[in-house]
Amino acid sequence: MSKQDEYIRKPEWLKIKLNTNKSYTGLKKLMREKSLNTVCEEARCPNIHECWSERQTATFMILGDTCTRGCRFCAVKTGLPNELDWGEPKRVAESVKVMGLKHVVVTAVARDDLNDGGAAVFAETVRAIRTLNPGCTIEVLPSDMKGDYESLHTLMDSEPDIFNHNIETVRRLTKKVRAIARYDRSLQLLKRVKEIAPNTPTKSSIMVGLGETKEEIIEAMDDLLAHDVEIMTIGQYLQPTKKHLKVERYYHPDEFDELKKVALKKGFKHCEAGPLVRSSYHADEQVSNASKQNRIKYMKGIEEQEEKQIF
Repeated sequence: MSKQDEYIRKPEWLKIKLNTNKSYTGLKKLMREKSLNTVCEEARCPNIHECWSERQTATFMILGDTCTRGCRFCAVKTGLPNELDWGEPKRVAESVKVMGLKHVVVTAVARDDLNDGGAAVFAETVRAIRTLNPGCTIEVLPSDMKGDYESLHTLMDSEPDIFNHNIETVRRLTKKVRAIARYDRSLQLLKRVKEIAPNTPTKSSIMVGLGETKEEIIEAMDDLLAHDVEIMTIGQYLQPTKKHLKVERYYHPDEFDELKKVALKKGFKHCEAGPLVRSSYHADEQVSNASKQNRIKYMKGIEEQEEKQIF
């Protein structure tokens, strides 16, 4: 075996512990009974056994199971999507209630066939979840909706607790890794969210191991911060099938620790970084930390205004 083959072999720290207890199997059964899709399953998330077994966070994938884009890193199937299912928001909300979740992530396949990119269904899902689960915080993870800000307003009118949109990779590799999406368009979408809803935490994620340099990762951090993004997640890219992009290299856990330190030092309010970290990993902790810091910042602003009025 060549040194190169030996180098790209999956390392020990990427071995996944399987846990198919009653909580996991029960949740899987519920998803099928409700005819729901989860990105946990469709995108082959390595943390599915951990999250589902402990019922920490579930990521529901709405708008069907077929994406109109064919990103070269993603395992979700592509093709002609199904018709919209307006009963889906209610079923998602009912499932959240059965599961007793305190935080839920709602994502979707890209629906470039729809004028609003699926924003109306997103909004209806958020409202349905909040109606049946008033104590549950809600995170949305939409596509870029081709930069249509009217659609973004439609989604944000439902007042999600956190807005997540992933840039996925560094600027140089975007065209190679993502289909249709543009690096700067994603950044502008994230910035526009803060203009619409200043107190809503924003979040983004990148994968490493696709051939990027450390300098490019740092540049991506700076770009996100420049567009008012508060939360960042960094994980190892894993090739889902032989048809997808190959892993250029595996980062050691110590390298992820270093990247996390850099991100926090630069000013992110929260950062998750690790070989198996994905965008929704420990999402409940992320929104709690970001919201807490936003409240502190808000109260500080009020105090400063009061001081100005006194003097």
